Amino acid sequence: MERDDEKIDEILTKLEKIKDPVGDIYRYNYQGFWIQAFTLKGLIPFQTQFEARDDDIILASCPKSGTTWLKSLIFSIVNRNNSSNINSLFTANPHDLIPMLELSLPMENMIKPRLLNTHIPYPSLPPSIKDSHCKIVYICRNPLDVFVSHWHFAHRFSGEDDIEPCHLEECFHMFCKGIHAFGPFWDHILGFWKASLEMPHKILFLKYEELKKDEVFFIKRIADFLGFPFSKEEEHCGVPQQIEQLCSFQSLKNMDVNKTGKHSLGMSNSSFFRKGEIGDWVNYLTPQMAERGKKLIQEKFGESGLMFDYLD
Repeated sequence: MERDDEKIDEILTKLEKIKDPVGDIYRYNYQGFWIQAFTLKGLIPFQTQFEARDDDIILASCPKSGTTWLKSLIFSIVNRNNSSNINSLFTANPHDLIPMLELSLPMENMIKPRLLNTHIPYPSLPPSIKDSHCKIVYICRNPLDVFVSHWHFAHRFSGEDDIEPCHLEECFHMFCKGIHAFGPFWDHILGFWKASLEMPHKILFLKYEELKKDEVFFIKRIADFLGFPFSKEEEHCGVPQQIEQLCSFQSLKNMDVNKTGKHSLGMSNSSFFRKGEIGDWVNYLTPQMAERGKKLIQEKFGESGLMFDYLD
């Protein structure tokens, strides 16, 4: 372990680093994306040691893009016929039910199919994931809402949830430069977008806003993609609608485990549930900031065909 830490420390000394405006942390530019030092300690073993299985299911996303919600949906879809597993949502946060690969490699005794999560950009995923037949579900979100959500989350993560958040303009300036968790956001989103166009059988690309508008439709689509389609009897009995209700933002937020529990990293489970709304950025960004953000989004995504709902 000491040798591994020394190796990582050596790597860190060679990387470009920038201090984050929130908290006493630095972000390091590793393989073209920005991460914290503690993430690198788990990332390198993930990239070099992880062996994907053909029946693995991997949820990928940029942070604060709907990851918690999608974890609960996928967990419920896959485990809907296992009464002991489906009830786990009442006793564990979705992030503890579907582990993050760059924080801890999965145990060999995980129940199949293994449900896993990563924030790593597509180009930096281990070859075993790209070469296997495992399924990847990727979710993205309007970048302006991603910024506001992450801005709040970063203050909570840094233990500043009892004070008024600050550094908004400075944080947004860095966000627009691509310096944020696992950013730049445009590279992250476009990497999975392009891969999904090339391999639609392997990667399901979802947009948070579309999922919110027609949850039952996308619950069925996710189930079909993962190989867990709903039977006619299940649809007649309203099982997709039951999953929608179980995994709704308010339902998850009001569960005791998410009101009082702690995540394995030490933060409160409640920090993962703020509003879950579309267009909340209008309550925080100035017109000048919003204009800059929209112009950047158009510049980065204009030729890709990807568009985002702003609801302003």
